[in-house]
Amino acid sequence: MLIGILSDTHIPTVARALPSQVQQAFRNVDMILHAGDIFALSVLDELERYAPVLAASGDDDDPSLNDRRVKERHILDIEGFRICLLHQMPPEVFRSWMFGADEMAAFRDGIDVLVTGHSHKPAIDRVQGMLLVSPGSATLPNYELRPGTVALLQLAPGHAEAQIVDLARVAPTKQ
Repeated sequence: MLIGILSDTHIPTVARALPSQVQQAFRNVDMILHAGDIFALSVLDELERYAPVLAASGDDDDPSLNDRRVKERHILDIEGFRICLLHQMPPEVFRSWMFGADEMAAFRDGIDVLVTGHSHKPAIDRVQGMLLVSPGSATLPNYELRPGTVALLQLAPGHAEAQIVDLARVAPTKQ
């Protein structure tokens, strides 16, 4: 299974629309995960033209962003992996990742893949056997207004692998 991941689109505040390269990057995905700071449900509607979408509510999202696709946290079981989708990395995971602290046991609870946003910086790493995926921002990478990054997560029985896609290197889709 191939999952497209993006975050921190901030549409229409930062950008008017998703970069057209997102469509090309997600052309073969089976599902799309948006890790928060969506701002407008039209973003999810557009993404849903490519594949089913689930999203985490972001810290800057309006609480009235009421939609069946949006929750504070999604826990998904796919291809034998337990995936957690949320906006901000929990503090205990962040401390374990940054400082090597062993505080993840309470959070982990069988999570194999953690998908987060919030930082606007792409990152893929493994911490205590858990795959961490932050796609960066498709519209505001490192808080700069330009095409940014998304991620692809490939799942197969016993194998989970992620990669960052730099949208500046993807040919724009003709509208």
